[in-house]
Amino acid sequence: MNATSEPDFAALARKVKVWGQELGFQKVGIAGVDLERDSELLDAWLAAGRHGEMGYMARHGSKRARPAELVPGTLRVVSARMDYLPEALAPRAALDDPTLAYVSRYALGRDYHRVLRSRLARLAGKLAAAAGSAGYRAFTDSAPVLEKALARDAGLGWIGKHTNLLDRNAGSWFFLGEVFTDLPLPVDAPVSAHCGSCTACIDVCPTRAIVAPWQLDARRCISYLTIELDGVIPEEFRAAIGNRIYGCDDCQLVCPWNRYAKQSAEPDFRARHGLDRASLLELFGWSEPEFLERTAGSAIRRIGYQRWQRNIALALGNAPPTPETIAALEARKVGAAPDLREHIDWSLARLRAA
Repeated sequence: MNATSEPDFAALARKVKVWGQELGFQKVGIAGVDLERDSELLDAWLAAGRHGEMGYMARHGSKRARPAELVPGTLRVVSARMDYLPEALAPRAALDDPTLAYVSRYALGRDYHRVLRSRLARLAGKLAAAAGSAGYRAFTDSAPVLEKALARDAGLGWIGKHTNLLDRNAGSWFFLGEVFTDLPLPVDAPVSAHCGSCTACIDVCPTRAIVAPWQLDARRCISYLTIELDGVIPEEFRAAIGNRIYGCDDCQLVCPWNRYAKQSAEPDFRARHGLDRASLLELFGWSEPEFLERTAGSAIRRIGYQRWQRNIALALGNAPPTPETIAALEARKVGAAPDLREHIDWSLARLRAA
């Protein structure tokens, strides 16, 4: 790009927002790259060990809070939001039935990484073509990026007390993605926060993972325990996990702003294989080939069959004690790996005591 062909950056910023909506994003904004305050908060969180076994959170050093270190030359970040709620807001039907498996709503359909990545790449391509040439990279939870802080700075919402991003017109049921660019686009203004004195998300957390407003201890979070943690789930959290076999949405379910959440129009986010209403016993009966087949293209695949079995075995211990449940656990115990066997033994002891 030479001086005589420099684009109108303000017009380009307006266009990128229109293109984003055409590609299925509900909102697009532009942020600068100064995240020093967020970097300090991240360092304190890591120093307190609240990331648990997520070593990758510390592995990349300052890159997470310094976009120009991750992608040299980055001047702006285009942040985009895509709604994912696959149904009218009624997940409590599954959560309140202890015989059903609860899967976090974001994981019911196709892996969001695949959906957003292709759209972001197309958005970045449009931006580069319009500018003549530009350095860019597209990300969606796929690199060391402080995406919620960038989305906040881009005017897409504020960070709530549960540490999720909130939009007063859409709640929090959405994915975020970014395009790092070397174009000096005009930045958007952040919006004001509207949590006020509400503590609903803190009060409802089954494992008390939100240890203070805007402070999450991942080691206590059910999403961490059922997805990120390999091996044995600490006994102190097992009963509180209930029937949540992949992730947890409780803090979002009680958030007053989610009354404005809209059902996603994306077919890719619709529930697959009946996962929004499947019984624990049905899923516990899946063989490993069935698990691999039915989670193909799903975010669930990443935890693997052993962790899937571990989570369901634990949830069965929180279900009503029936002969069928006890028989299923006894059958799966034969030849089980030590970690899985420990959870089966815990659940059997719990059911028999009941």
